[in-house]
Amino acid sequence: MIMTDHSSAVQPAETSHKAGFVNIIGNPNVGKSTLMNRLVGERLSIITAKAQTTRHRIMGIVSGPDFQIVYSDTPGVLKPKYKLQESMLNFSTGALGDADVLVYVTDTVEQPDKNNEFLSKVQAMAAENGTPVLVVVNKIDLTTPEKLEELVAWWHSEIPSAEIIPVSAREGFNVEPVMRRIVALLPEGPAYYPKDTLTDKSLRFFASEIIREKILLNYDKEIPYSTEVAIEAYQETPSMDRISAVIYVARQSQKGIIIGHGGAKLKRVGMQARKDLEAFLDKKVYLEIFVKVAEDWRNSERALRQFGYNND
Repeated sequence: MIMTDHSSAVQPAETSHKAGFVNIIGNPNVGKSTLMNRLVGERLSIITAKAQTTRHRIMGIVSGPDFQIVYSDTPGVLKPKYKLQESMLNFSTGALGDADVLVYVTDTVEQPDKNNEFLSKVQAMAAENGTPVLVVVNKIDLTTPEKLEELVAWWHSEIPSAEIIPVSAREGFNVEPVMRRIVALLPEGPAYYPKDTLTDKSLRFFASEIIREKILLNYDKEIPYSTEVAIEAYQETPSMDRISAVIYVARQSQKGIIIGHGGAKLKRVGMQARKDLEAFLDKKVYLEIFVKVAEDWRNSERALRQFGYNND
């Protein structure tokens, strides 16, 4: 569990303490992770242009003297083709039921009714359970004011009780009003975590995610989606962390693609990951990466448990 201090974050006017779970949901590639990182003020979720970048439910915690927001970034909602995607969908649907505030992220690019089945569940949470819903319309820098006005009107008709907030998460535009509304909507209650806690995830988790991000950025087609990263050893010292990682692939033929000619591709992934890890940890990192085959791991219950997909 990683600690930090957010005592200077937005504070509500009330003297009583507020705390709650704020779950960020939506379709793939709408900017959920970018928004999460903006709201938390730390780079917790990896970000690429590829769909299905987020696989786990990732918690980020923002605390002030009078409030605590427990954010959850969730995988994009999709129709599962294999057991890994079933687990990812479970993270997203589970986020509907345990939220004090739902943040439904859409954007100005996707068809707003792209996933009617999931959208109907969000509508039910707002109408039947009274869960506050913020519809965050992202990527407003990619549209015109007229089209944005039409989109906001459409969302008002679909979820009448929701508040619609247009933003550009990438540029940081209008994100602060989202934070203020979340604080205002939180229920009163004590903090769920120590005030210096940033996330429930371990350094091992973030190391594996940073390596996986580099795989997503350096390989095309099915390769990034067929890989998983496991941290075999993590040794912390004051001056340097030593990390041993394994990239698992689903088929033998993919192993050579990951390694590349003369090991060049794997070396590039390792170099990029090491630099990001050093920036994340603010210390030197010695990183070694191996590649192994775990046949059809995306459909293996045992492998998914080993990789933490049934433990979040």
